[in-house]
Amino acid sequence: MTIIKSGDLVVLKSGGPTMTVDTVNTDIFDDNKITGILCVWFVGEKLERARFDYGAIEPAPLQKAPAVREGRPEEASGEYKMVLDEMAAAMNIPADAEQDRSKPAARRPKRVAASKYKDLAASPAVNGVPS
Repeated sequence: MTIIKSGDLVVLKSGGPTMTVDTVNTDIFDDNKITGILCVWFVGEKLERARFDYGAIEPAPLQKAPAVREGRPEEASGEYKMVLDEMAAAMNIPADAEQDRSKPAARRPKRVAASKYKDLAASPAVNGVPS
């Protein structure tokens, strides 16, 4: 029995598109008993989703990756290069500006309580009721 887990690529045994396993459903009392496999795939731009019986699917055959072209990557040119240069310059902050940010901010002085509150605190009345 092939172990299938979320993220695996599978196909129907009868053929069809390569699908990605979204969820492996198991029996409520036995995690080793698979009750269904939820798969997702694209048809054009539309995402499709369906549940299949475990016996109806198999791992997808491995596909060969396209050959990687060796050599130097192409250089950016024209307006695109100008935009890239501006972005790189904006991301590279000079060292002295970086040090300024690391300094702790100056603390504000504490506010002085308003005089009316000082008067209330000194009065014998509590909560507006004289004693």
